[in-house]
Amino acid sequence: MIDFRSDTVTKPTKEMREAMMNVLVGDDVYEDDPTIKELENLAAKMTGFEAALFVPSGTFGNQLAIMTHTNRGDEIIVGMHSHIKNYEVGAAAVLSGVSYHIIEENMGMMPLNKIKEGIRGNDVHYPDTSLICLENAHGSGKVLPLEYLKVVREIADSHDLKIHIDGARLFNAASSLDIDVKEITKYADSVMFCLSKGLASPIGSIVVSNQKFIDKARRNRKLMGGGMRQVGILGACGLISLKEMTKRLDVDHSNARYTAKKLSEIPEFEVDFDHLDINMVFVKSTIDFVELKEYLIPKGIIIGGYKGENLRIALHNDIKKEDIDLLVSCILDYLEKK
Repeated sequence: MIDFRSDTVTKPTKEMREAMMNVLVGDDVYEDDPTIKELENLAAKMTGFEAALFVPSGTFGNQLAIMTHTNRGDEIIVGMHSHIKNYEVGAAAVLSGVSYHIIEENMGMMPLNKIKEGIRGNDVHYPDTSLICLENAHGSGKVLPLEYLKVVREIADSHDLKIHIDGARLFNAASSLDIDVKEITKYADSVMFCLSKGLASPIGSIVVSNQKFIDKARRNRKLMGGGMRQVGILGACGLISLKEMTKRLDVDHSNARYTAKKLSEIPEFEVDFDHLDINMVFVKSTIDFVELKEYLIPKGIIIGGYKGENLRIALHNDIKKEDIDLLVSCILDYLEKK
């Protein structure tokens, strides 16, 4: 099946499967898995941090960072459309006992004046604000510019706050900006990035920060049930993700632009070219996407990520240009039959 639902659906490459078969492993709870150590050291080096920690998923990594940064009863600043707020089952309240100060974003960015207004003062009635959470690349397909990150960092420093970046697609953001990923991460106290999205690993994410934070996070990871044993089997894939897959993300971005152009030529579709920074295409249409999905399945194509009149199409390592052409052709066939 040609799967356009998400970049989480990528299959491990042949090189990854071979690496998993031949990898050296140990017990990572005892910190003696050599492959995970290599992966964590490489992740820290690539992002400019002192240390890194392998975790099962992006949600796990975000929640681990929140738990490690905050105290129970704190308030954290998050975007209205952020993954942390919308798609992590309210975990910050359940696991860390914190509440959200929610700000409406504009093009993936919380307005700077609203961030300032959201920081609590020293009043007995208020919770303590302790953390600002950003998302880069944003789930809406936007990449946050460096100048914006710089000003948010200045705001945080002036109020003694920490910044966590949900960088599920961190390397997509760096590729889009054509910069080294360190130019993004230098503005954060911690960053989570996924190996299992555009980087094509089957499982896993990484949290990076300073050594003191990671030491504390390692204990919290155990508390949350994320201490795993011979996890170097997954780390072997992660090493390929960082060494190789980070270098090809521009292909997915180019395919996203190609898809957007092709779909924009269909009168029934309206493509959002303002949110086309990375590997995702957002379109609007009055056609029934549920019905379209059912039509496409026998053709060997899966779509998803639709809500009402909105559809997201994700490009990734398993999608080639001829797959996009087939999708467009099948949509045209569907519309002709309608």
